[in-house]
Amino acid sequence: MTQNDLQKTPALRGLHTYAGGCLCGAVRYEATVDLAGVSRCNCTICMKYGYGGGAGMKPDAFRLLKGQDAIKKYGRDGSPNTRSFCSNCGVVCFGDGDVPELGGKFVSIYVNTLDDVDPSLLTFGYWDGRHDNWAAGMRSTPWPFQAAA
Repeated sequence: MTQNDLQKTPALRGLHTYAGGCLCGAVRYEATVDLAGVSRCNCTICMKYGYGGGAGMKPDAFRLLKGQDAIKKYGRDGSPNTRSFCSNCGVVCFGDGDVPELGGKFVSIYVNTLDDVDPSLLTFGYWDGRHDNWAAGMRSTPWPFQAAA
């Protein structure tokens, strides 16, 4: 996204509250987040989910409005991080967890589950989660995929 794009879409910079949810409407949430900080990750979970990108925030900036009973969670053994999906339609709406290298506890919404936000207008940063390379930080281009030998 260029500076000109940001000027055309001022709602995509700075903290704003966005609404989102799953396809069938069983899960609804609100999140106060800056969409200038969206990212994609190359870890195996994100890649298998077809991760369209996410925006992270501290847990108090996220509010589940509806669907606690419809949510199922998936997490890998030993990981404090989970993905929450709708048990009715299967859409992964958000994740949560604790990654000390990224500032501790977090919630990350999937930007493609936001109402009225066009993900094609967002600029993504890229994490190398596949190699637990969090200390390297985000970069502007995807990390190379390195298949297991």
